[in-house]
Amino acid sequence: MDDCAAGYRRFLEGDESAVAEIMEELFFGLVFFIDRYVGDVHAAEDIALDVMSDLFVYKRRYNFKVSLKTYLYMLGKSRALDYLRRRKRIEFTELSEAENAAEEAELEEAVLADERKRALNAALGRLPEDMQAAVHLVYFDGLTYEEAAKVMKKSKKQIDNLLYRAKKELHSFLGEEV
Repeated sequence: MDDCAAGYRRFLEGDESAVAEIMEELFFGLVFFIDRYVGDVHAAEDIALDVMSDLFVYKRRYNFKVSLKTYLYMLGKSRALDYLRRRKRIEFTELSEAENAAEEAELEEAVLADERKRALNAALGRLPEDMQAAVHLVYFDGLTYEEAAKVMKKSKKQIDNLLYRAKKELHSFLGEEV
C-alpha cells in the first residue's frame, strides 16, 4: 500500500492532519498532469482542487483497489476531458491577455531555468498526446506501467510501446543529449 493510501486511511479514522500530507504529496503533480490536457494552469488548479475536495467530501468512493495517486489521476483525466467538452460550447474572452502573457512568461522562465529543460519541454510538446501523457505519468509522477495503464485506459504493453516510441522520437528531436 502506498503512503498516501495509508494517510487516507488515517483521515478516514479521524486524523485531520493527514489531509495536509496528502495534498502536499499529490496536488502539484496532479495539477501538472491535468495541465497537459487542458493547457491552462489556472483551470488545471481548479480541476485538481475539485478532485481533491471530492476525495475528502465523498469519503467512501475510493476503495483502495488501486493506489490513491492512480485513483486521483483517473479522476483528474476524466474531469479535464469534461472541462474540454464544456469549453468547446462556451466562448471565453480574456480580459487582460497581455498581463496574463507576462505572468505566464515569468512562470515559464522560473520553471525552465536552463536551455536543456527548455529543449526537453519543447520536444515533449511535439509528441502525440498519448505519448506525452505516458511519459508524464511514468517519468515525472513515478507511476508504474500498470498504474499508468489504468489512468490512460490502456494495457501495460501499450504503455511500454508508447514509452519506447516516445524515447525514440525524443532522441531524434534532441539528438544524442538525452
